[in-house]
Amino acid sequence: MSAYYRPLVQQARPRPTDAAPLAGGTLWFTHAVRHSRDAAPQVVPLSEIPQDWMTRLTAARAPLLGIPMDAPCLMGILNVTPDSFSDGGRHKNTTAALLHAREMVQAGAAIIDVGGESTRPGSQTVPAEAEIARVEPVITALRHEAGVPISIDTRKCSVAQAAVDAGARLVNDVSGFTHDPALARYCARHGLPVCVMHAQGDPETMHLNPSYADVLLDIYDFLERQVAHLEGLGIPRARILVDPGIGFGKTEAHNLTVLNGLSLFHGLGCAMLVGASRKGFIGRITGVKTAAERVHGSVAVALAAVAQGAQILRVHDVAETAQALKLWQAIVEGQGNGT
Repeated sequence: MSAYYRPLVQQARPRPTDAAPLAGGTLWFTHAVRHSRDAAPQVVPLSEIPQDWMTRLTAARAPLLGIPMDAPCLMGILNVTPDSFSDGGRHKNTTAALLHAREMVQAGAAIIDVGGESTRPGSQTVPAEAEIARVEPVITALRHEAGVPISIDTRKCSVAQAAVDAGARLVNDVSGFTHDPALARYCARHGLPVCVMHAQGDPETMHLNPSYADVLLDIYDFLERQVAHLEGLGIPRARILVDPGIGFGKTEAHNLTVLNGLSLFHGLGCAMLVGASRKGFIGRITGVKTAAERVHGSVAVALAAVAQGAQILRVHDVAETAQALKLWQAIVEGQGNGT
């Protein structure tokens, strides 16, 4: 029977002397939920968590692109597409994209993630040439202006190569490096950090009746396989981000289950990225139909994710999320003069 261990994450101060740190950060745990595919979940103490799991759950995550991973940071979304689900067409020319990137950096973004292909549910694949034409001039401009690392959001090796040549330093693949086999090998050869995301199906069909035997464990197993594959190619875990893929081939119930159980994915020994910003399930729960108006719901989900130790939040609304995150951190760390 394979067992999986999901820490029950705490943030209160002071930390008990017998507590274990979560991923080397300020959050901690004294118990975990043991999951398996043939038994009900069970709460267990630290003494019942195997040493290999404890090592990965507690080890500090190495800095990524010079950014410390011991506290949450923000990745600002820069879509240069005409058809993105939330801001399609707003930043498709270089001038508009550069202005928006500057605004996000000033608001607190530590990374800018540039994407030239919409991967919203029902979207169709964009030819690589068209995707390159969208992202290359923007990344070239950002390289000299942004002042923070640039990530390329793509599934295609040729697009990643053009983006890296233009100045991108991280490859974020929503297919989890399953769409284009050459992409992982390219990243390994060039020593690039990567983000491996889970998605069930491709964007064109992923919203059509997704199903899982156990959504948490199925996603974990996929990410574990892909991380092992990337390691085998020469990319160490210190350069691998994992993303459970909120909204990619998942129903509202699946999304909520994954968000509730996020701490499980610390067992992969990698830093975790969560991208739930403005997603459809937020609109369905709140009744807010327009994606750009889902700011408050998106911030709530972001805070829930950092409360389970997510190191990177991929967001549209950087200023709003940064403000909420700053207050969350101040409260958790007990900042203030106490009067």
